[in-house]
Amino acid sequence: MSKVTDTSARKSNHLRINLEEDVQSGLTTGLERISFSHSALPELDLQQIDLSTFFLEKRLHYPIMISSMTGGSKSATDINIALAEAAQEIGVAMGLGSQRAAIEDPSLEVSFQVRRFAPDILLFANLGAVQLNYGYGIDECRRAVGMIEGDALILHLNPLQEALQPEGDVDFSDLLRKIEGVCTQLEVPVVAKEVGWGISPRIAKQLVNAGVAVIDVAGAGGTSWSQVEMHRAQDQKQARMAAQFINWGIPTADALAGVREALPDIPLIGSGGLRNGLDIAKCIALGADICALAGPFLKAAVESSDKVREILQQLGEEIRICMFATGSGSISSLRQAKLLRRP
Repeated sequence: MSKVTDTSARKSNHLRINLEEDVQSGLTTGLERISFSHSALPELDLQQIDLSTFFLEKRLHYPIMISSMTGGSKSATDINIALAEAAQEIGVAMGLGSQRAAIEDPSLEVSFQVRRFAPDILLFANLGAVQLNYGYGIDECRRAVGMIEGDALILHLNPLQEALQPEGDVDFSDLLRKIEGVCTQLEVPVVAKEVGWGISPRIAKQLVNAGVAVIDVAGAGGTSWSQVEMHRAQDQKQARMAAQFINWGIPTADALAGVREALPDIPLIGSGGLRNGLDIAKCIALGADICALAGPFLKAAVESSDKVREILQQLGEEIRICMFATGSGSISSLRQAKLLRRP
């Protein structure tokens, strides 16, 4: 099997496993230990509460991003179109899955090219940061952004996933310097994103010092890619190895609070196991500017863009009611809402 075919086949297999298997982390997000202080007298009209916000100079109707999921296989095309159509209609951001397969095989670019379905949204291109150690450079980063007419580039960090893949790219040495080179030369902002094990304050500071414009903490508590790799494993030894890491990672609440404290001014995306509007509201109160979700949208997108739109609308209403019951009339005031923490 050629390298190009192997990458596309792996993406198709990842998509199938996420749809069909239990790939949940053994950890929780930590958000269940947090609640809001209730306001019995909010002094607000529920219908006048404003959920809009600006992120990377674009206005979002809700503080939500459809997180990077798929692409690089023919089965992903319809899913990405459904996600993009819903994002355009509701007014939220969207990230695409890793575009490596389309860099290797331009015939797969169509699975990522959703701009014609979503001309106005904040749209993120995506490549694995480790590919900068495997022949990729500024030209490939520009190709990824140009391919989708993107507003920013996500460089995702997934060392544990790569270590658990038989074909994984595991040379992460001297990678920060190469990320800095991309940040210096690329014409759009660079986002550093984990894939579900979290970013610590120390690593976030290093990335920002290197020129990264946005951090997506992508904490533990949702989809675990070690579990995905367990289901992909070709033999029992590989499966047992991957299964050992079900409880690995920094829970989302801890990652988010830690990075926000360390970097009070950096644009921050909260993600990792968020499942409802209350989770989103909690993350915003912990310091996120917007929040990204993947799992809740994937099965909906297989059905239709209408199903994705319904989920987005429900999330928006849940956030609105949470804001109402905390006396928060805007996203900026929600960031100041009082949180209660349980042991």
